[in-house]
Amino acid sequence: MKKIRSKLRRRKQSETPAPAGRITNDTVAEHREEVLGQARKYIYPLRQSKHRLVTVSLSVFLVALVVFFTYCTLALYKFKSTSTFIYKVTQVVPFPVARSGSDFIAYENYLFEINHYTHYYRTQQSLDFNSEAGKQQLSEFKKRALEKVIDDAYVKELAEAKGITVTDREVDDEITVVRNQNRLGANDKEFQNVLKDFWNWSEKDFKRSLKAQLLREKVVATYDTQTKERADGAIAQLSTGADFGTLASTVSEDPITRPNKGEYGFAIEKTNRDIDPSVVDALFKLTDGQHSGQVPVGYGIEIVKNLQTQPDGKIRAAHMVFNYKDIKDYINERKEQKKTRVYLRF
Repeated sequence: MKKIRSKLRRRKQSETPAPAGRITNDTVAEHREEVLGQARKYIYPLRQSKHRLVTVSLSVFLVALVVFFTYCTLALYKFKSTSTFIYKVTQVVPFPVARSGSDFIAYENYLFEINHYTHYYRTQQSLDFNSEAGKQQLSEFKKRALEKVIDDAYVKELAEAKGITVTDREVDDEITVVRNQNRLGANDKEFQNVLKDFWNWSEKDFKRSLKAQLLREKVVATYDTQTKERADGAIAQLSTGADFGTLASTVSEDPITRPNKGEYGFAIEKTNRDIDPSVVDALFKLTDGQHSGQVPVGYGIEIVKNLQTQPDGKIRAAHMVFNYKDIKDYINERKEQKKTRVYLRF
């Protein structure tokens, strides 16, 4: 009897449906769908929120970008701002100041010239650029600065046409010559202070400016072959015994020293700032009575002679000068072939 009751109890329990909410093998799929359905109510709005957030962020960024470029464009081309902020912007964004043929000339080059000029006159000459005289002087320099950066672009084209380059080593050598004459400070710290105080330049800025200057000199020296030929002719005559003074009074193109047979009229020392540093460097390598070969200087070629080394170490000297043609002659020829379009008006 007990066995029959036990069997009936087990059968009844197996026929009783599972309590509501209890997960069984038969209801697991149903419960899964129910849970996912509840989750979708939160997932879909979240996805929509992320999409909306990305859209709004992108829209804000684009609007800010348009506002930024509009402001910079107005500041550069309408108001002609030379502020530090605008200068830093042009160092990152290549706004053009002019166009030579299909090549753009960077606005940053123009502001580079303006900034060191204004710093020098404000700090070293105490010029007030808010005064009428200061405004007028700055206005004139802006025109010259714009002309210079355009000319520099043509100089680079002339250099590329002849394969002319200036290496970092050449720049460093030029700096060494100048520093050996104590023209830019006796040590690295003084050198950096001079650059900062006078022009607000780093050493990199100074090398950049010097490199452009050396490129100009090499370009005109390469294109003006006649001047080099005249200097070669003078050296040839000296090598055959011609008198330096007599020759200088005949062929030298320095109107001040030529009547005096090329003599400077004053003793020269290593720190003399009235003589080109390359000439001073060449002169102090000569013994008494010896003359140099060709010494390239920015405006032309010089040949220098040590007439006498004095007891105090200064040198009595003479020179003859052969002036290069104005580099503008070659630049203007290039401009005729390749017109310039300027985006900045004064």
